[in-house]
Amino acid sequence: MDLDAFFAAVEELEQPELRAQPLVVGGDPHGRGVVATANYVARQFGIRSAMSAAEALRRCPHAVFVRPRHTVYREYSRHVWTTVRGVVPTIEQTGIDEGYLDLGEIAGDFLEARVVAEAVQTAVRAATRLTCSLGVAPCKVVAKIASDARKPGGLTVVVPGQESSFLAGLDVRRLPGVGPKAEERLRAAGIETVGGLAALGDDELRRVLPGSVGAVLRDRANGIDPRGLDTQVERISISVENTFERDLVDRERLHDELRAMATEVAGHLHTRGQTARTVTTKLRYADFSIRSRSTSLDVGIDDAAQIGDLACRLLDRGLRDRPGALRLVGVGVSGLVEYRQLALGLVD
Repeated sequence: MDLDAFFAAVEELEQPELRAQPLVVGGDPHGRGVVATANYVARQFGIRSAMSAAEALRRCPHAVFVRPRHTVYREYSRHVWTTVRGVVPTIEQTGIDEGYLDLGEIAGDFLEARVVAEAVQTAVRAATRLTCSLGVAPCKVVAKIASDARKPGGLTVVVPGQESSFLAGLDVRRLPGVGPKAEERLRAAGIETVGGLAALGDDELRRVLPGSVGAVLRDRANGIDPRGLDTQVERISISVENTFERDLVDRERLHDELRAMATEVAGHLHTRGQTARTVTTKLRYADFSIRSRSTSLDVGIDDAAQIGDLACRLLDRGLRDRPGALRLVGVGVSGLVEYRQLALGLVD
């Protein structure tokens, strides 16, 4: 997943009058500033990230230049990734505006994966008014390239067996890992496309790209990438959810499911010696759309019955807003505080 022209998109939300103008977020165009990003109006003039701001000004003298506001962007990013985790629990955030999502946990095939990816786009747009582009594929490298295929706001699905054909005609520089030196060596050997790199024999590969990097890049050019997601991030919430074999509408059964999950969540809190100030109930409908409802308390709790009561009330509220059969429900808590912190607060 890649947020579209993220810094510029945030600035357009904060200042709507900028939307129709060529907008460049970056350094001083009269000094040695560099373009961080540009909106899609500015990109029509050939302005790109990492270009000198002076060159951007030459290409578009009437462009509006604004300095980056990283504190604002981080807050939007936090909201985006919190929203994404509400749809897809396992992610690897690789930057403030991009990351990988493990759809295999909640989608049984690539048709369902497309539906989940569309749900991610809808959720991000509803929560933040930002758009994102997604690539769905069996491995990281193909998903990354696919996410750039239909920007802005696009979705490209590459099913198993189509990786090589999807990549073959692309310029070789589009392959992640092909830096300036590797690109120079490949072009000197007459290799202009990803397919050309994929077809190199062992001897020619060693001649053009000596060392282990050549084998890795050829694998990637063939759509082979064994890397998994790196999900080692600090845990700032606890959640449990359940996908039903058949969509449920029975309110009593749904309440029973939530109370069972609340007991599990409370057990995790006890194990970690923490309380939580916010309880969230997650609802996934038959069409994969997501709704969540949260409530925050003045004092942290760790009691299963209290968490369960709140979760059931939130479910009822969600179903009042949008009735329908549910494919999944979940209970989560956040705003975690350790008992020791509470005790120190009381002493103070």
